[in-house]
Amino acid sequence: MRFALISDIHANLPALEAVVQDVGKRDVAATYHLGDLVGYAPWADEVVHRIRDLRIPGVAGNYDSTVATDYKHCGCKYEDPRQEELSHVSYDWTRRHVSPETKQFLGGLPFRLDVRISGGHLSGPTLILVHGTPTLNTLYWTEDRPEDFSRKMIAQAGARPGDVLAFGHTHLPWHRDIDGVHLVNTGSVGRPKDGDWRAGYALVDLGEKECRVEAIRVEYDLEKTMAGIRESGLPGEFAEHVRTGGTA
Repeated sequence: MRFALISDIHANLPALEAVVQDVGKRDVAATYHLGDLVGYAPWADEVVHRIRDLRIPGVAGNYDSTVATDYKHCGCKYEDPRQEELSHVSYDWTRRHVSPETKQFLGGLPFRLDVRISGGHLSGPTLILVHGTPTLNTLYWTEDRPEDFSRKMIAQAGARPGDVLAFGHTHLPWHRDIDGVHLVNTGSVGRPKDGDWRAGYALVDLGEKECRVEAIRVEYDLEKTMAGIRESGLPGEFAEHVRTGGTA
């Protein structure tokens, strides 16, 4: 079965619409989101409405769960003081602008979602979906983590050979096979950090005996996103971030 996995949309509605259109052209059994629907761009309510309208199931990202619970910060990682400052600005803006309905929806997202491709009445591979790791949605699982770390996360998830453990959060796509378990970072739809501005998502072909993963990139109306960010009162750095794919 082929699945489309989208993550870290971060309120970038033009990017989401382009990805939805691209997925619609492919033979996909189902689409799932891996969280962080909101933050950094101005279309939080619109993105959530679109996800609900399309009936795309998924899990809670750190931005989703912290906005829903009015936590003191978004649980984001900072590389320097300016990034920390901008992160707080984004989080405060998002909390002030989301509707009660959006907040309620974000609060109802599960931490984890398991998809049994054989239906659950037969043994077979499982697609395990989280946002950050199987322990916390704030923990970053980067490709350079040692194999011991990955094995601990695999054990925490209860994943077995043939399963797929998929996540986002870092905005950097990658795929590894450790002890027969496929680890898939889907990248980011709305806020990539790998120097490629295009919206990213993952296609996973999961069968009883094999798994194929493809990282997809899709062009979208970048100028509309940049203009929307600037007109919203959010920092101009957020517009530059999407323009440069995180290298600004």
